[in-house]
Amino acid sequence: DMKILIIKYLPYLLSAITIYSMLLAGNKRRGAWAVGLVNQLLWLVWIFLTHAWGLLPMNFALWFVYTRNYIKWN
Repeated sequence: DMKILIIKYLPYLLSAITIYSMLLAGNKRRGAWAVGLVNQLLWLVWIFLTHAWGLLPMNFALWFVYTRNYIKWN
């Protein structure tokens, strides 16, 4: 079932993208924040599929932070 595969394997992709976006930010690359925004969309998918509602505040806060940083850096 596709839902089970997403629930099981998406966290690995999410981790990799998070690490990559932080490396980009550390290298002062403007695209870091765009990568982070895409990652938050994937996190939101995972949160809804797994019913991990406790992660929603973090997700919403990071949407704000990544959007703010993207605007400030551009």
